[in-house]
Amino acid sequence: MSQANFNHQDGNRSSVPSFKWRRKISAIALVLLIVGTGLLSGCTKSEDNADPAVSLEPSATAVASAPAATKAPSANSAPSAAATHQQPSTPYYQIFVRSFYDSNGDGIGDLNGVTEKLDYLKDLGIGGIWLMPIMKSPSYHGYDTSDYYAVNPDYGTIDDLKRLTEEAHKRGIKVIMDFIANHTSIESPWFVDAAKGKTSNYRNWYHWAEDEGVQPAGTSSASSGNPWFEINGSHYLGIFWEGMPDLNLDNPEVRTELIKAGQFWLKQGVDGFRLDAAKHIYEDFTSQKGKAEIFAKNAEWWQVFRKGIDEVNPDAYLVGEVWDSAAASGPLLNHALNGTLNFDLAKILLGSARSGTASDIAGKLDTIYTFFDKTSEGTFIDAPFLTNHDQNRVMNEVGMNVDRAKMAAGMLLTMPGNPFIYYGEEIGMKGAKPDEQIREPMLWNAGGKPGNGQTAWEPIRDNADDPVSVEEQLTDPNSILNRYKTLLKWRMEEPALKNGGIAKFDTDVKAVSGYLRTTPEISVLVLHNLSGKEQTVSLDGLNPMPAAIEYSTSDAAKLEAKTVTIPPYTTLVLK
Repeated sequence: MSQANFNHQDGNRSSVPSFKWRRKISAIALVLLIVGTGLLSGCTKSEDNADPAVSLEPSATAVASAPAATKAPSANSAPSAAATHQQPSTPYYQIFVRSFYDSNGDGIGDLNGVTEKLDYLKDLGIGGIWLMPIMKSPSYHGYDTSDYYAVNPDYGTIDDLKRLTEEAHKRGIKVIMDFIANHTSIESPWFVDAAKGKTSNYRNWYHWAEDEGVQPAGTSSASSGNPWFEINGSHYLGIFWEGMPDLNLDNPEVRTELIKAGQFWLKQGVDGFRLDAAKHIYEDFTSQKGKAEIFAKNAEWWQVFRKGIDEVNPDAYLVGEVWDSAAASGPLLNHALNGTLNFDLAKILLGSARSGTASDIAGKLDTIYTFFDKTSEGTFIDAPFLTNHDQNRVMNEVGMNVDRAKMAAGMLLTMPGNPFIYYGEEIGMKGAKPDEQIREPMLWNAGGKPGNGQTAWEPIRDNADDPVSVEEQLTDPNSILNRYKTLLKWRMEEPALKNGGIAKFDTDVKAVSGYLRTTPEISVLVLHNLSGKEQTVSLDGLNPMPAAIEYSTSDAAKLEAKTVTIPPYTTLVLK
């Protein structure tokens, strides 16, 4: 969930191997070890998305297992942890069901509509979908759950969800869904009962200032205001806004109920969860930001949740929203989450695409991955993305420039881990805050005309003047949609792109981003010309020397001797 600007209308917060428990390491001991040895800096503000300051040397095991071909041309040191850490991956597609596809003509997207579009997603190259909140909720966005065991009636029924998961699995597509453990809706029967008074059986399911002997004051870590709100003479905690009262995760009954709810949805066929506001379970106030004990308490809860989920499906995929530095994410990977959405990387990728200037992507990832490799005992899977439902869309971030949007996609879809694509991103939909306008109806039909599944719950504003659509772009070989299809096809065909690590390659050209993707058997070199001018890159010193251009988005790319010539706004892979 996003971390600011919440009101009663707009309160949203913003193929994985099973875990093998090799040893028990308490979250507290782990975090104290990290902090005590000076390996982490304090957390940065989430809205800043600053690069995490993590500095670790590659482990002896990582060095010993590194493939010989992963070295950058000028590197004399042993290959990095990022190069050797393999990440079997699946491309995921984030769906706001209300906006996606309407199967019954009421103007609201629904689960049956998602089912109808599974073939589109399969053809695109998607291997997993993330359903934004589908549980019963009084809001349009659904991030305030009122019933953890019911589907929002706007979207359909439990049977509709079962059919969706069954049809998705037939096509090799996994289904994960949003799960909100930090808070409920103010309309949840639990909270309604708790608010009646201290004798309620649900009273201790929430935080009440008077009951806990604290002053109802402070600054929320998720927004800028006082997170205490009054009802019936008492003050309850709601760090996002008053309509989302925080659950008390120190109460064993609450923990048991949330695990039970998670198990329930797994039994309906879902394959895992995107865990909303994963760092805010115990980080409530700004004074708690960056605290080792808070990292540890968050990790301990998610370890308990993971254990409960494993009872139903030990292969369930858990990916967390941690809009913060690696310091806050790392502890959650210790026998808990499979990965966290990489906000820092998103900022780097969009910055490079927007400016036309390469960044040291592999070097920055190596710093993070070395830390994550230790905290997860080598099991983490990164979750790169460009933007999501809490942020301005990619087209807005790159100045409405289609070529730059294609380059952002080229970098994203050649990253390690499970890449996440926000619905409509693949056709270049536009959208800027407020939130409703970054969640506008998916544009299936030319001009966004009604009918044939087009949703209409929200007027089309940001995409009204120059509408894009799936219908139009499918027939245009140069469209953003077909660029996404091409990149995803490469990713599925080339094992190094799909599952490999990442290593540095210095192009010595400001406008060309480059890195190696590596497996123990092979390495491929990925280059992106981020500019509107032809660029030439020397491969002198690269060992082994690539034999050919395996893939290119332009037929004009050339490999001659030890030099590659890259046309404007082109992504290519050499092998």
